[in-house]
Amino acid sequence: MADETHKDNAAFFAWPSPQPDAPTVSVVAPMYNEAGGAASLIAEIASALDGVDHEIIAIDDGSNDATVDELAATATRQLRILRHENNAGQSRAIRTGVLAARGEIVVTLDGDGQNDPADIPRLVTAIRAAAPNTAMVAGERTKRKDTAAKQWASRTANGLRKRLLNDGADDTGCGLKAFYREAYLRLPYFDHMHRYLPALMRREGFDVKFLPVGHRPRAHGQSKYTNIGRLMVAIRDLMGVFWLNGRSRSPGGVREMDR
Repeated sequence: MADETHKDNAAFFAWPSPQPDAPTVSVVAPMYNEAGGAASLIAEIASALDGVDHEIIAIDDGSNDATVDELAATATRQLRILRHENNAGQSRAIRTGVLAARGEIVVTLDGDGQNDPADIPRLVTAIRAAAPNTAMVAGERTKRKDTAAKQWASRTANGLRKRLLNDGADDTGCGLKAFYREAYLRLPYFDHMHRYLPALMRREGFDVKFLPVGHRPRAHGQSKYTNIGRLMVAIRDLMGVFWLNGRSRSPGGVREMDR
């Protein structure tokens, strides 16, 4: 739970004012070998945010297919394309996108098309309406379209993580998240951190809200993870975040003194 002493600490939760020419929302979409669906996903995002000042940042994470060519051929004027020379993983791709983002609010979603871009405006509305100390609104997938084995593995991992970290999250694997860029930049970075954002946000004293979102079957490509591979990494990372939480000390509030 976020530190109660931070609730009324306006200075601590005051986000810097965006630049006058900055978009309201930056959408960050990491992609790795998503040819066949990359362009259509960008078009869906642009359509969902029609009427909202936004930018879309697609990060090609060292794909060895035609993903970047497909992105370059799109006519979406709000699109920015960043490319990693080497495949560095989803968390690094998200970080690259957030560092490049110009919007005060960042929305992330998976590049495989299983997250529905139509949910983006709901996340943005929710975080704007939330209390000042709310740094993130995280999506939680309903009626998942994954295999039974993948859903079982996800439920098991989510249950263990929730008990150990007390982060209040039932589904940290959902890529749809809206957060303040400034809040994200205060977090420690490590590979696979995207699965621990609620715990890391709360570690910094921020509050996190959750919102049900849709989920779609994969229409192209294949999953980049296996259950065994995900489990081995998850155990190591979970212990790391558990250690980080144990080493955190709250200042109980921050205020600037008059002189």
